[in-house]
Amino acid sequence: MDKLTQIDAFVAVAQKGSLSAAARAEGVTPAMMGRRIDALEARLGVRLLLRTTRRISLTPEGSAFLEDCQRLLNALADAEAAVSLGSVQASGHLRVSAPAGFGRRHVAPHVAQFLDEHPEVTVALDLSDRTVDLVNEGFDCAVRIGPLADTSLVAVRLGDMRRAVVGSPDYLAQRGVPATPDDLARHLCLTLNQQTGWSFADPRRSGEVRAVKVGGRFQCNDGSVLHDWALEGRGLVWRSLWEVGDDLRAGRLVAVLDDWAAPPLGIHAVFPQRQMPLRLRLFVDQLKARYAAPGYWEAGDRGPAP
Repeated sequence: MDKLTQIDAFVAVAQKGSLSAAARAEGVTPAMMGRRIDALEARLGVRLLLRTTRRISLTPEGSAFLEDCQRLLNALADAEAAVSLGSVQASGHLRVSAPAGFGRRHVAPHVAQFLDEHPEVTVALDLSDRTVDLVNEGFDCAVRIGPLADTSLVAVRLGDMRRAVVGSPDYLAQRGVPATPDDLARHLCLTLNQQTGWSFADPRRSGEVRAVKVGGRFQCNDGSVLHDWALEGRGLVWRSLWEVGDDLRAGRLVAVLDDWAAPPLGIHAVFPQRQMPLRLRLFVDQLKARYAAPGYWEAGDRGPAP
């Protein structure tokens, strides 16, 4: 039995959650799909899936193998698409989800450029801070920031997001500049509701990351409100550079504790299928290229590449 067929079957079952659903998608019988999984496990000498009459779940070895298989299949699809790009025009409809604030600044402008370059494509962009269900809600792709919880989705890393503690020059002149995260106990910190702490990497301990509990007189569930309050000199705030970068460059805000900055979080495009249509592949590639452009985050670039 072909090795790639076995891997295809394993990924399909892992993503669909059942032999029957994967078999329907592949156009084969559940028994045939089961035989492919059996052959793969026998060849590898390890159990990848735990199968009962009610559900299928991944073993730890299966979870690790799934990530490698998804990367392999995605690379293969990339190679095939690269060969045919010269003769195929992107067309059709895309439904894309992105976090509201980030999406307004760093997704929507690139959607406009993408539509200009691909007139046969239409896009519906949903900006929301909730985590959408890509499969059940019919989304082709979602842009997500931070750790990825759903291992059944295929992910492409688009870039990195760094956070900084910032305050206005007036606030820092009045209250002083913190030298270490422990100094934040003496400062007014503007925090999100339910936020347990701000993360820092200790340069004295090989960058060991720890969460520092902070507090103040004001909390809010809207980060843009905290941003505005920081501009007004009401306290320090821990925000992403994509949000406060313009204010840092203009001097309206000043970053502190940069030597203690935590490692960046990943910005990913996630999608439910390992074989992307050309329109989705080109859109993801465009975001990745724009975010990787030299000076993009530092310059606050929003427009098309020169």
